[in-house]
Amino acid sequence: MNFTDAIQSVFNQYARFDGRARRAEYWYFALLTFIVSIACQLVTMVGRSENTIALLLAIAALLVSLALIVPSLSVTVRRLHDIGRSGWFLLIALIPVVGGIILLVWMCSRGNNGPNRFGPDPLAAAA
Repeated sequence: MNFTDAIQSVFNQYARFDGRARRAEYWYFALLTFIVSIACQLVTMVGRSENTIALLLAIAALLVSLALIVPSLSVTVRRLHDIGRSGWFLLIALIPVVGGIILLVWMCSRGNNGPNRFGPDPLAAAA
């Protein structure tokens, strides 16, 4: 799965919280989110002056950031499903430091081989 396939897959499943997501799908979308976040920060820094264009740029950056929340949650839940965990384990990220580290390790882990209770193996489906 390449970058464009992964991003297309995430947006095709924009608000689907069932099924499983491959590591590549998750990490390519995380990369896109990071790049968009940096771009939004740069846009808002450039438009620090008090004029209408700066305000419009800030609003546009906010809307783009808000638009990425649902697919980010969706692909993270599907990634947790791939390793056999419920989507509710996403809440572990609320535990300071330790929760983020645990979630990072899980996101880097290889998914379950074969089908699990959340659906078929996405690697087997791609082959």
